[in-house]
Amino acid sequence: TDFGLYEYQEEVVQRALRGENIIIWLPTGGGKTRAAVYVAKKHLENNPGAKVAVLVNKVHLVDQHYNNEFNPYLGSDYSLVSISGDCDQKDFFGCEVKNFDLVICTAQILENALTNQEEGKHVELSQFTLLIIDECHHTHKEGVYNKIMARYVAQKLKGERRLPQILGLTASPGTGGAKSIKGAVEHVLQICANLDSVIVSSKVYAPELKKKVPRPRKRFDIVDRRPQDPFGDHLKFMMQFIHDFMALGPEFPVREFGTQEYEADVVILEKKGVTDRNRLLAQCALHLRQYNDALLINDTVRMVDAFRVLESYYSTKSSTAMDGTDFFLLGLYQENEVELRKLSGDARFENPKMGKLQNTLLEQFVQGGHSRGILFSKTRKSICCLYDWVSNNPALQRAGIRAAILTGAGNGINYMTQNEQKDTIRNFRLGSLNLLISTSVAEEGLDIPECNLVVRYGLLTNEIAQQQASGRARASDSVYSVVAQAGGREVRRELLNECLEDLTGRAIGEVQRMEPRDFRMKITDLQTEALLTRQLAEQLKLKKRSRFNAATVQLSCRGCFLPVALGHDIKVIENAHHVNINPDFERYYKTGGQPALKTFEDWEPGRVISCAACGRQWGMEMIYKNIALLPILAIENFAMETPEGRKLAKKWKNVEFTVEEFNFSTYCHNKFPNMLD
Repeated sequence: TDFGLYEYQEEVVQRALRGENIIIWLPTGGGKTRAAVYVAKKHLENNPGAKVAVLVNKVHLVDQHYNNEFNPYLGSDYSLVSISGDCDQKDFFGCEVKNFDLVICTAQILENALTNQEEGKHVELSQFTLLIIDECHHTHKEGVYNKIMARYVAQKLKGERRLPQILGLTASPGTGGAKSIKGAVEHVLQICANLDSVIVSSKVYAPELKKKVPRPRKRFDIVDRRPQDPFGDHLKFMMQFIHDFMALGPEFPVREFGTQEYEADVVILEKKGVTDRNRLLAQCALHLRQYNDALLINDTVRMVDAFRVLESYYSTKSSTAMDGTDFFLLGLYQENEVELRKLSGDARFENPKMGKLQNTLLEQFVQGGHSRGILFSKTRKSICCLYDWVSNNPALQRAGIRAAILTGAGNGINYMTQNEQKDTIRNFRLGSLNLLISTSVAEEGLDIPECNLVVRYGLLTNEIAQQQASGRARASDSVYSVVAQAGGREVRRELLNECLEDLTGRAIGEVQRMEPRDFRMKITDLQTEALLTRQLAEQLKLKKRSRFNAATVQLSCRGCFLPVALGHDIKVIENAHHVNINPDFERYYKTGGQPALKTFEDWEPGRVISCAACGRQWGMEMIYKNIALLPILAIENFAMETPEGRKLAKKWKNVEFTVEEFNFSTYCHNKFPNMLD
């Protein structure tokens, strides 16, 4: 009674209260988390010595779940702790698990603890009696949820009985890209297999659920296509000029400039240029991608934003130009810079979507003095541009809009620290901010009851993301607006997503109607198949990693092709940081600014490093144990010369030679032999 559960919530938790593994499928705003708190409470009451872990996939959800749900209802009777990447408890996760009844953490922290064998940090799945997995539709492929559950399933198939009960929470498992009922059913069954759970939803009390969780009023705010776009046309003229310079044959057809498809083409061209040792092709492709980015930004936000992207890119190019290709590309931009600047400032040809977006925001914020909204856009660049536009728009400022950016946590100029994320969300909750301009980081789980406007701007996403974003509009008479160009792909995708949402519901219905015996057999078959597939993939991965002797692999800068290191110079620290221990390597790079990173347990960040010859950024320095200054390298910035030709890798896990663990004692002995003798 204290929980105030609705009857539909009581309905969906019944099987979990009997100890079964279940996935709760309720719409966004339906109270999945509150239902999970209730299950956790009953589990702790009925099982002396029980241990509960609540896993989330976004850092800001750790504090939200702790402060808003679990601690208010369980904190007086049980010991709870919240742990995320920016707190010290994560370094002694094993100890924290022993000391508390319920742990709320990001899934990656649990995954790290499962793999870390150090005492005080290691945990086993068998230490928990209940695992609550938020946004559990992410339990697939190589996601961290699925890595955790793969261990669970492997132990289950071996006959291990000391495994925790599973409670998954989702607003939509989606169709996995399937557009047929058969494919959608297979996807839902795979999610059930990955979580070793049945999927439950409200049947008896579905009318109450529908009444309790009204959908926001959806509308399409459509604008006509720009009648003229001289700025965009000039960019396309320059891109064609580069193509003529490249002299590509008919085997490389050019798709439409300013599209995602064209971007995919130039990515392939750059890779071909690097692997073929054709620097002209590689560099032209890199510059064409910048022009294509500018066209995409011109189509999304203001012309001046697109111009600034190019202006910033070329501001450093004159100091790193090294051959005729560089001077051609730099000269082309410099010859056209004045004209581009002039065209970008001509208000007659401004993006009409901006005017429509302004009207959409004003309509909601002028009529409602307490309005709160979230504006979703695709990229960090676009949300930075939108924030600048909102902050400097007189009409929006007069309407009292107080905006802030919300992006994912990470490194770099357009990322946020975890504390910055928390502060922004807290200020939005309190009302000192009333508009979040966000990437997809705010689509899932963000609980702001007062939010009454969601705008999707320039977005092409799947049905899960659409439902999640729509569910952020929680207040009564909320508006869900899609600002898009007439006949554009955004509208078509939104309409397709509505069909896929319906298909998801029908697929879940079919799965729920399966005979229990048939369902369990199917789940076991899928789990066995997945286990064998993972084992085979791991064998192939190990074989691939030992394909070449590290001493026979040479690393060259991806920007200028200069050989700078050998494979055996590279060592790995904590299975994460790949460093070059060769003291001669420092002559190949120059240092720049300090990255926005905190200090970690054993190391702190140094300066950004880049190629001394061409300026290509390579990574950053790390100061390890206050002694060793080591360059951390991102392999995507290098080409690898192997006995079988030049190869590329996006991640270190994809390289075809073995990288040995860094030995600190050996390093110190080699670096300071006299001091240690």
